[in-house]
Order: sequence, then structure tokens, then C-alpha cells
Amino acid sequence: MIELFFWPTPNGMKPLIFLHEVGLEYELTAVDINKGDQFTQEFLEIAPNGRIPAIIDHAPAVSEIAVSVFESGAILIYLAEKTGQLLPQSEKGRTEVLEWVMWQMAGLGPMLGQNHHFNVYAPQKVAYAIKRYNDEASRLYAVLDLRLAEREYICSDYTISDIVCYPWIARHERHQINLDDFPSVKRWFDTMSGRPAVRDAYNRAEKMNVGAPVTDASKSILFGQTAETVRGAVSKKRS
Repeated sequence: MIELFFWPTPNGMKPLIFLHEVGLEYELTAVDINKGDQFTQEFLEIAPNGRIPAIIDHAPAVSEIAVSVFESGAILIYLAEKTGQLLPQSEKGRTEVLEWVMWQMAGLGPMLGQNHHFNVYAPQKVAYAIKRYNDEASRLYAVLDLRLAEREYICSDYTISDIVCYPWIARHERHQINLDDFPSVKRWFDTMSGRPAVRDAYNRAEKMNVGAPVTDASKSILFGQTAETVRGAVSKKRS
């Protein structure tokens, strides 16, 4: 059984979609990031970066000891290798999928996250930052659009490369992006949105009923972490 430490963010949705696609048994453990649950000592034991998602595989394929994994991309690769699904076995196919997983982890996610932050959450409207991240969002959507102009999915078949990107593209309106400007992304997005497992995953996430508004207190938790807060968490763990 997979225990998924979860909150319904784009990164949190990635493993949830995978679990629904392959039918693995799982249990959701809520980590309310607005209250700081991600910085508890218990959670930091399995996710030292203090970010969701993370998993514990209570029935790993080889080890008799439970295996924990943090970082959404690493989780998808782990689960794909565990199940033998949604990651090609061939060297060329596997490499291609991992390229796009890393593209999302290193570029699409972080840049769209900054785009959203400066457009929505920043206490002051910083024109340079807004333009910088709006431009980068548009560039990344164009990269994906060109890729999808030649194929139905990001790689030769439906893989974790699609799962890793979809939850971020699902928030395109927050990124000031009109999908009509990226027709291949729009066609892919509609295809992904229609997959039963994707719909089931989002329906499952909605049942968590997380409608509380983001407050100044939660912003302080989400955006106010420093080196000292990390060191403080470690000191509590050691004491």
C-alpha cells in the first residue's frame, strides 16, 4: 500500500493521478501546507525539504523495510519502476521521458510557480518580476506547444511525462495564459482532462474540502521560510 502525503497543489496531484491510472492501492494523509504541517518533525523525516508530496511504500518490491520518497518527479519515477507502467523500458524511450520529466521539474513548475506568486501573492506589484515570469511562462508553453504539434502525447505514448506536466497546465489561467494561443497544448490538455483517472484524481482531491482562503498567517508559513527555520526544525528533531 502507498501512503501519499498530500495537499491538492499541482505537485501533489502528480502522484495521485498516477495512482489512479495504474490502480495501486493508496491512502491519503493530508498535509495542510497553510497550517505548516509540512514542517513537522514527522513529515521532515520523509521529506527533508519540507514540501509535499511524499510517499511511503509499505510494500516495496524488494526490500522488507518500507521505502519513503520525496520530490514529485522522483516519486513518479519510483512508482513507474515499481509497477512497470508509464515509463518505457527501451533506453531511447526511457531517456526521452526522463528528459521531459526533468524539463518540468527544473523549468515549467518553478517558473510557473514564480509567475503565480508575483501575479497573485506578492504584497507589492513588481513590474519587472511580473514581466519576467509572464514572458518565461509564455516561452515554456511555446516549447510544449511545438513538442505536441508532432504527437498526441509528450512522448511516443502516454507516460509520466504527461502526468508531471498536466497539473501545472491545468492552472493556465493563473499564469495569464490563453490556451487558444497554444493550440497543440490545448488539444493535449483537453485529451488529458478527459482521461477517467485524471477526473477521478481531481474528484478525490476535491473531497478534502480545502476552501479556506489564504491569509497573512498562511502566507508567512508558505513564503516566509529561511535558513533559520530549517535549522530550527533540525534542532527540534535532535533535542
